[in-house]
Amino acid sequence: MTRIASVGRIVVGVDGSSESKLALSWAARIARTECAGIDVVGAWEFPVNLGWTSLPADFSPKQEIRRAALAAVDDVFGPDRPPDLRVITHEGSPASVLVERSAGALMVIVGSRGHGAIVGLLIGSVSARVAEHARCPVLVVHAPKVPDAPTFELESTIQENLS
Repeated sequence: MTRIASVGRIVVGVDGSSESKLALSWAARIARTECAGIDVVGAWEFPVNLGWTSLPADFSPKQEIRRAALAAVDDVFGPDRPPDLRVITHEGSPASVLVERSAGALMVIVGSRGHGAIVGLLIGSVSARVAEHARCPVLVVHAPKVPDAPTFELESTIQENLS
């Protein structure tokens, strides 16, 4: 099988929520259509209200978001990952990280809601801020599942019925 080089990147915000897994499913479908690679991006930051609370010595938000991103990839793709998929973790506000990555992206895809892999670290509406400030098209996923791609036969039937 000949592999076609990707012509761009689709950035997907992933936090481990079911909505972010759905966004990843949409990214896979669009990436196939556009011959694009997929960047699975998990962002983390310490909440401002953490204050003087101490965290367990072995707690690593970077590792937690990486685990959540890898688990989402495994849940969506299993062993059949797309060949041009990268998992990226970055410290910073999730919305800011996704907006920054949008500069060189073909598209950004996010779920309409997330919960964060680390409860309390994602505050506010990431999808709204990304949609407002991104430098490329943004898909905010609301649907319960990714629809099947239409087949040629279905498209032909539709065209015949319209004629």
